[in-house]
Amino acid sequence: MLEIGTLLLLLLPVFPVSGELQQETEQRRLPPPGKLDFGYVPAGVYETLAHYEPGPIGILFHLVQTFLRAVQPNAFPHDLIVKLAKDKFGAIQTEYQKPENIVLTLQAIYYEIGFLVCAAVGLLFAILMPLVGLFFCMCRCCDNCGGEMHQRQRKNADCRRGLLGTLLFSTSLVITIGVLCSYASNQNLSSQVKNIRRLVNSNMRDLHTFANDTPMQIDYLISQYATAKNKVIYDLNNIGPLLGGRIHQELHKEVHPALDQVLNMAGAMRETREALENVSVSLVVLQEGTGKLSSDLSRVRSSINRTLSHPDCHDEESDATTVQLCSSIRQSLPQLQIGANFTRLPNVNSQLERINEVVKTDLSAVVQRGFSSLNDTPHMVIEQTRSVVDSVQSLVDGIGNNISSFSKVFPVQSFLSNYTIFISHAHAKIEDYYPEIDKIDFYRWIGCIALCCMVVLVLAFNYLGLLCGTLGYDKHASPTTRGCISNTGGTMLMAGVGFSFIFSWVLMGVVTILFLAGGNMEKLVCEPFHNKELFKVVDTPYLINPEWKNFIPGYLYNDSELELTVESLYSTCKQNRGIYSAMHLDKIFNMSSYLNTTVFTKDVVDKLERVKIDLRGIILLEAEGKQNLRDFSEVGLSEINYADYLEEVNKGVTEVDLLSFTRELESQADLMPRGPLQTALKNHVGTLQQIHRQQVLPMEQTMSALNQSIRFLERTASDLSNKVIAVLDAVEAAQYLISQNVTLLINQETRKYTATIIGYFHQYIEWVKASLAMEVAPCKPFSNILDTAEIMSCSFLVDSMNVFWMGLGCSTLFLLPSVIFAVKLAKYYRRMDTEDVYDDALENWN
Repeated sequence: MLEIGTLLLLLLPVFPVSGELQQETEQRRLPPPGKLDFGYVPAGVYETLAHYEPGPIGILFHLVQTFLRAVQPNAFPHDLIVKLAKDKFGAIQTEYQKPENIVLTLQAIYYEIGFLVCAAVGLLFAILMPLVGLFFCMCRCCDNCGGEMHQRQRKNADCRRGLLGTLLFSTSLVITIGVLCSYASNQNLSSQVKNIRRLVNSNMRDLHTFANDTPMQIDYLISQYATAKNKVIYDLNNIGPLLGGRIHQELHKEVHPALDQVLNMAGAMRETREALENVSVSLVVLQEGTGKLSSDLSRVRSSINRTLSHPDCHDEESDATTVQLCSSIRQSLPQLQIGANFTRLPNVNSQLERINEVVKTDLSAVVQRGFSSLNDTPHMVIEQTRSVVDSVQSLVDGIGNNISSFSKVFPVQSFLSNYTIFISHAHAKIEDYYPEIDKIDFYRWIGCIALCCMVVLVLAFNYLGLLCGTLGYDKHASPTTRGCISNTGGTMLMAGVGFSFIFSWVLMGVVTILFLAGGNMEKLVCEPFHNKELFKVVDTPYLINPEWKNFIPGYLYNDSELELTVESLYSTCKQNRGIYSAMHLDKIFNMSSYLNTTVFTKDVVDKLERVKIDLRGIILLEAEGKQNLRDFSEVGLSEINYADYLEEVNKGVTEVDLLSFTRELESQADLMPRGPLQTALKNHVGTLQQIHRQQVLPMEQTMSALNQSIRFLERTASDLSNKVIAVLDAVEAAQYLISQNVTLLINQETRKYTATIIGYFHQYIEWVKASLAMEVAPCKPFSNILDTAEIMSCSFLVDSMNVFWMGLGCSTLFLLPSVIFAVKLAKYYRRMDTEDVYDDALENWN
């Protein structure tokens, strides 16, 4: 039953609790794309703290361990124990004369030499002490060995008495410390025995927690499929923005430049029309302005010529300066005429009419319809993948049913029931042993107290003897006249000596036995457990079964080659990792093969690979827009004579700068004497300024605008047909990409989208595997059981037992000097029968 229950305990975490997958769960907040949040596996709290702090008595524990390391400094005999274990000690007992068995025996003796020497000393002490006591008593009965009630008086008697008293008191203090250590360890062991029930109950509750929480944790793993499922459905419902958006994004990189070129051409059309309108209007304005300006300048020249016919400009009696100025003005008058002649320039009405016809078609609107058609890609994807999405969603539900089905593979409830019954029965049997444990501990406590009382009895006689001897001692009294109290002190000291001989061999015998047992337990079990040397012995290949390299996997899985050792199992459980990974339970239930992403998602991949998306319905530029571009190239901009236009606009409005001419005329008039001539010239200056202001300046502005428009038209007309052809070719290339070559792009983006969908399943499966290895059914209770056993056996029992024998042994050893000092000191306290007498009369007589 024990083996069956243990096997069920090990196999329990493999079998999840039966139950359907929870298809309807609360909608969790979706994490960022690509990364799923499955939350934390609900973990039970194990209450056992497999750690022991001894408190102040720990100092004594460390002291004993240091002493044992000094007695036994040899390394742990790994090879020796393995050889003995493999032979099962049989050959050594039956064929001990074989050389190899003799070698093993010598190795064991060499390892135990420290213990054997100490045990030999203790045994010798236990044998000789009663014999010495017997002979000592017989010797004293014959008035020898201090038995004669006579004391020789010496000059240093007080000094010797004080020294012996001090030595006996010091020795008694050492014995007292030893017996107190023994008593403390005895009490510590009794108090720790009461904690055994608490530790056992705590471990049993942890085992129940392990059994109760494991099904809940596996149910949580199953239920979290809803997280992956919800994310998959979310992405399927948003296949337009996700898949269609990616396709649109990639197409946009190729299509957008082509449509931008068309938009730029549409803008060029509008600007060309504006430029032609400016040229047409400016040409009319300039032609009209030139005619009027020519007439006004001609009239001003005639008027100035009439003014210059004034007598002051011809009379010999006139001022020479005036005459010279009139002559200079007359010579400059031919410059006063128009410079640019716009009447000879042809108009651009025909080009303007054709461009007006071209711009009647709103090319920008046509391009925007192309952009709209391209931006409709996500919607087209939604419409064309609707049936595939519906079929994949049904497959997702089917995958959930497959994942939840592994909870029905094994009869979990029966295993769980048997496991719980096993724990309950084991706990009940342990509870039955508690009264026996308490009774045994009580008897042990009584025995240890009895041993301590033996030493305490000797100490009582020593202390009382010292007290009475010291208080009752009278230095003026002779040995034969000592008082009753002093005599009583000496008698008590001798009583302590007697009891020392009576008890010492018993005490040393017990100390020797406990020393051999506790010391070897510490060196061969407790210390190797802490440094894991003991695990190396247990994990030695072929130790337990000659056919199994490793016992645990050989026993459980019939595969002894599997690297599953006691040390690895203990260390893994100590880290509170899942029992699935600690026990390599994949040998029974291979989660990797059962939860294979490829198996679960094969149909999903097949469905998504059948996605067919046809984007031929996307028209980037309609025929109307293409014809509009061709018409624009045939407007006739190249027919305009830009050279004639630029030649005229580069000329001035007048041959001479009218403003400069006016200033010069005004300055010449100022040099003339005041009179009618000067006044008339001043009037002409005003007329010319008015003409410049009202006619020349507006014409200059108009000429500047004409210049800009002509130059723009010249740039636009430069290789216009080839530019239009290039734009149309770019549009045709983009359209061909969408209609004919987009399949590769669609397949590429579809594979990425499929990988994203499958990635959610993969994340879920990997999370399940990681959770099973790290979080589900954490096996800390099993390492706690081993740690608890170590605490109870080593920290509670062995350490306390070692401190007990150390204290008791120290007290027993110091009984020997105590006997010597007590016997010698008793002579100074007891009343003697005879004493040395000195005859003072002879001195007086002489």
